[in-house]
Amino acid sequence: MHLHQLSSGQSATIDRIEWNHLSDSEGQRLREFGVEEGADIEILHRAGLLGQGAIMCRIGRMSIAMRHNHADAIHVRQEHGQAGPNIAGPDMNADTPRILSQP
Repeated sequence: MHLHQLSSGQSATIDRIEWNHLSDSEGQRLREFGVEEGADIEILHRAGLLGQGAIMCRIGRMSIAMRHNHADAIHVRQEHGQAGPNIAGPDMNADTPRILSQP
């Protein structure tokens, strides 16, 4: 399952990343934010029509927004009992910063 297939509120573990689908700079930036195999990730919000815009995710204590094509390169697996609400929709406005960090 690809990361972009999760609904808002769902969490999963990163199983595999297709680094060859990302530029070197995109891959490096995602690694700096903790995007790596084995990391737990949660979908917080989605932007854009039909969920095709940026996806706000939480990895550890960091909240990051990534483009849909980046999320398409990330394969995740959900452990039994991790399914969250099946609510997906544009609940992030265009003024939301691309990358946020939490203290």
